[in-house]
Amino acid sequence: MTALIPPPEVKPRYVRALFAGTARRYDLMNRLMTFGRDRAWRRLVVRACALPPGGRLLDVATGTGDIALEALRLRPDIHVVGVDFTHAMMRIAQTKDPAGRIPFVEADALHLPFADHTFDAACSGFLMRNVVDIAAAFAEQRRVVRPGGRVVCLEITRPATPIWRHLFHLYFFHFVPRVMALLSSHRRAYAYLPASTLTFPRPPELKAIMEGVGLRHVTYRTLMLGTVALHIGEV
Repeated sequence: MTALIPPPEVKPRYVRALFAGTARRYDLMNRLMTFGRDRAWRRLVVRACALPPGGRLLDVATGTGDIALEALRLRPDIHVVGVDFTHAMMRIAQTKDPAGRIPFVEADALHLPFADHTFDAACSGFLMRNVVDIAAAFAEQRRVVRPGGRVVCLEITRPATPIWRHLFHLYFFHFVPRVMALLSSHRRAYAYLPASTLTFPRPPELKAIMEGVGLRHVTYRTLMLGTVALHIGEV
């Protein structure tokens, strides 16, 4: 299964092509894979950012823009910028924001094109499994967030409880790829997805990585029977 994970030197190109190929069905796949719970998770992400009135939020790996749009729905007073390195995904995001309220910027999460301390918070949803350097990605988010602001990360994780870990494995490694293959011609995307969780740090390890780049008071909580984790760190 780990053979599905490309080596670091080609992973960015591989991931970009993968998400470009699944862009049109990405939202549908998310709804199906999470039983629609992804919407509630996005609300948790936005609230965890604890933005001040009129605050500025950076949504890293914005994809089709769902977190950025949810942020504006919950907080119409704030300013949101979405960044992603897959152009096809952001084109979908732009169709959801016909008024053009959200600037969508094409850029790499490891090299954010913003000055230090530009935002009040930075968030990401299901980004970190796809980068070649998790610490560097968190360090970039910390750099662009003002002192006292927050970095918030939503990610898939493997359950700690053996019974849930077994059920998670059956669902994510067998059911999801088969069902998604019926709905999408990009079967490799939904084989890569579960494979990417195998070596991904578990919540305590991800917390340590965040602390290692200087984020303070890092906390996390698990959701959906321990299959998703929400991490929050302060700058």
